Amino acid sequence: MRNALLLAGLTTGVISFGQCGAGESQVFIEVTTDGYAYETYWELLPAGSPCGTGTIFSGGNALVGCNGGGLQLQQPGGYGNGIVISEGPWCLTTGAAYDIFWADDWGDGGLSFNVIVDGVASAQFVGDVGVSDETFTFLVQQPVDHDVALVRANTPLYGTEGEELVITGTMKNSGALTITTYELIYDIDGGTPVVSTLSGLNIAPGTTVSFEHPVPWSMVGLGAHTVTLRPGLVDGVTDGNSVNDVLTFNTKVLAPVPDIIDQYLTGTPSVNVVADSDQDLLVPRDLDFHPDRERNELWVINKDVESSGGSTVTFFNAGAASMDWMWKRDPNAWHFMSLPSGIAMGDNGFFSTCPGVYDANHNGGDPFTGPTLWNADTSIYADVVYGPLGSHYDMVHVNPNSQGIAHDRWNRYWVVDGFNGDIVMNDFMLDHGPGNDYHGNAVIRRYAEFTITKDPNDHIVSHNVLDRSTGQLYVVDHGGQRVMRLDTRTGSVSGPGNYGPWELYAEYSMVTGYDWEAIITTGLVEPAGIDVQGDRLLVSDHSNGDIIIYDLSVDPVVELGRIVTASPGIMGIRIGPDGKVWAVNATTHQLLRLDPEVQTGVTSLVATTASVHPNPATDLLWLSGMKDMRVGNGISIYNGSGQLALRSVYAGEGRPVNVESLAPGAYVLVCDGRSEHLRFVIH
Repeated sequence: MRNALLLAGLTTGVISFGQCGAGESQVFIEVTTDGYAYETYWELLPAGSPCGTGTIFSGGNALVGCNGGGLQLQQPGGYGNGIVISEGPWCLTTGAAYDIFWADDWGDGGLSFNVIVDGVASAQFVGDVGVSDETFTFLVQQPVDHDVALVRANTPLYGTEGEELVITGTMKNSGALTITTYELIYDIDGGTPVVSTLSGLNIAPGTTVSFEHPVPWSMVGLGAHTVTLRPGLVDGVTDGNSVNDVLTFNTKVLAPVPDIIDQYLTGTPSVNVVADSDQDLLVPRDLDFHPDRERNELWVINKDVESSGGSTVTFFNAGAASMDWMWKRDPNAWHFMSLPSGIAMGDNGFFSTCPGVYDANHNGGDPFTGPTLWNADTSIYADVVYGPLGSHYDMVHVNPNSQGIAHDRWNRYWVVDGFNGDIVMNDFMLDHGPGNDYHGNAVIRRYAEFTITKDPNDHIVSHNVLDRSTGQLYVVDHGGQRVMRLDTRTGSVSGPGNYGPWELYAEYSMVTGYDWEAIITTGLVEPAGIDVQGDRLLVSDHSNGDIIIYDLSVDPVVELGRIVTASPGIMGIRIGPDGKVWAVNATTHQLLRLDPEVQTGVTSLVATTASVHPNPATDLLWLSGMKDMRVGNGISIYNGSGQLALRSVYAGEGRPVNVESLAPGAYVLVCDGRSEHLRFVIH
């Protein structure tokens, strides 16, 4: 841990002024330090000037300086700990804009500033946790009545063409009056403004709150785009301070992943070993691709052993002849990545992992463990420069024996709590920066109306995946040999969390009244991994290595076919940027890519009016309109509960399927490689 040094002193002495002249105002800045004041440095500058250029005043530890943010050199000097220092006064031009630049050696915040203009508190700024340096801009004026300050945009850096981009962030009421309504405006690449009014508010002066623009952007146009966000009218009048209005950020629109899943339903897919223990795979349990799919960068997480913690292998240009890889283990993986069961890449340059242990401290105490946030930049992740707490960016601690993790948006992830059998939404919100330990920003919500049963041997995973287009979360219940579906857009907060907590969070609550159901209850022996694309759901079976493809477009959900890998031990699966199915085998220590069989001589399926007869049937069922279907393809018949009732093969036109073993009732017939779902009745 850092040494708390109580050292005082300023890099620049206090300058004293007499009465300010015409057009000038007297300005003081009150600086409040934390318990590690020696880590910080700041400057007062003309607006737009970089640190060190045109400096009006400097304070704090000069050994940190303009470029020392996040370097963790830990050199003594500067302000004392936990004190308030009044700097100034300065005679500054009335109405002009000025900047406060600050840097923190550790990158965990540490200074707050109160700007006083002619004796009146005019602006307040707090150095963010998880940020190594920041610049704050203020006007030399007393507070205006109406002032919306846009602080931060929490919007994905990557998206897919055709999807909706939800524009979110935080704002601060920097005005003198409470805000009840304000307009929020954004444009894409300087185009037509999208204006919405946020109403029914009660934002007191000095309060910072989250916002979400009601109208998402339907992403079009591949490549990088600039989003500009600003306020409009505030309680019906013009915002009185323009210097804190505008936020800009870039997001990259990517082409959708090719949908080739149904190609796996015909022919015999090939199983390709892309990597194994020679590439440092040791009990791999999950995998995920970097959200910038053009990079073709694949991350695999190793279970390893408890004493060392898990590790990752990053594959660059995965599966190509030029593929390279990098193995890394964080110095504190024994705690932050202990026996990890899952990995999920975020849309903001970060990723999260979930530890499979009950207690990450391994001391028999409280179950102090849960998902951990990491930077996907390999020059930061697992870099020992970040000290005794490693390179992790955040961690929350109410998810023991975690079984799987799925990304939602920004810093929000869904975790399968294996100890309690619950689903838990963990939103890190604003991270604490590399190697720090503040978790009070997090919002955690527990869903406990059904139970997931983990592997009693704590080996085979129970993964989950979120379909962001629908809000449906699909969850493997390993012990129940089933798959659950939870509608994350339903339910409401109904009181505090009922497990723990062992630290304070911004919110920890229970959610009740949400919609959920078991959608797959038969045909699975040891379900483990899961992924979704469109109306196709894929589930891996650890017992035999099968990857089962389901049709989500029908109710009940039906099995369309299986990718037979003949590779027992498969856990995590993922649909890659190329649309192909990738998997990791924890038993053979392999990374696999599954390629559908290349069909020759047939460019497309012939459109037909397929049907079955007689309907109702008794013992024999004929298929018609199937002349384009290959003899020998599989036929699956499901009962009204979605259970597989009969498995047969297509013998050709004019040859019936024997259904005399079926009990009276309604059924659905599905042929491998075809989209038709043919309904019939048995008398």
